[in-house]
Amino acid sequence: MADVIPFDQRDGALWFDGKLVPWREAKVHVLTHGLHYGSCVFEGERLYNGRIYKLAEHTARLFESARILGMTIPFSEAEIDKACYAAAESQGIVDGYVRPVVWRGSEQMAVAAPDSKIHVAIAVWQWPTYFDPAEKLKGIRLDISSWKRPAPDTAPTQAKAAGLYMICTMSKHAAEARGYADALMYDYRGYVAEATGANIFFVKDEKLVTPIADCFLNGITRKSVIELAKARQIPVMEKHIEAKELPGFSECFIVGTAAEVTPVSEVGPNRYKPGKITETLMNDYAEDVRRPVSQVKLAKAG
Repeated sequence: MADVIPFDQRDGALWFDGKLVPWREAKVHVLTHGLHYGSCVFEGERLYNGRIYKLAEHTARLFESARILGMTIPFSEAEIDKACYAAAESQGIVDGYVRPVVWRGSEQMAVAAPDSKIHVAIAVWQWPTYFDPAEKLKGIRLDISSWKRPAPDTAPTQAKAAGLYMICTMSKHAAEARGYADALMYDYRGYVAEATGANIFFVKDEKLVTPIADCFLNGITRKSVIELAKARQIPVMEKHIEAKELPGFSECFIVGTAAEVTPVSEVGPNRYKPGKITETLMNDYAEDVRRPVSQVKLAKAG
């Protein structure tokens, strides 16, 4: 990691509270409420050939996440969409990662902070494949996390809230320390949930099987992959998956903005072989995200 430039020491500009500012000057105070109490939501988006994939859906989810946490974003969805592209253009990036983030400021430092200012920033940077290309082709290895996704009445599980990722970081660090690429997380009931930053799919008898997203995010990439599968006449079943079912699947892959569609070869003691369905959806997704803007407009019009 020695060749990675720290994120606070990069050049260029990012969008901060309504205007572009020099990257290195985009700072917040150490007593920011979002840092101490987790009052922060965000999005992860990908820019392909100058187009941000599913931008409207991401922005809508950002606003819904903020609403769930009791924060009112002081801009319209259209303004945030425009700002995402402005941030990308300011960096001269046409293929990269887009990170909008919303948080409570430093006006009040207590659990209750209704008068704290709501801030919004959007940064864009270069983003290679999330996993090593050679490893991705043969399928990554997932450990099984000791942490579980919480119940929806104990945490705002339908918000992309920063605080919900604490156990994801802990799980991924533990998995990497054991030689794995990532970790599978169960939910509070013991059902299969997701990886630390991506949804998960399995294949059995030529059917796609995926957990019901009732206590974790129904990811935008997850929805896209389900649409692509249905377009291929691949049956999709959403169900609660028990741990004892894991040995019975033939293929497995994870999906997300960062992970895209990534084959999985191992989940704990269970082994899978990336096959036809995984490869088909991986290729279909790669084609979908890179479609020219003109084709996207035609598809919407049709």
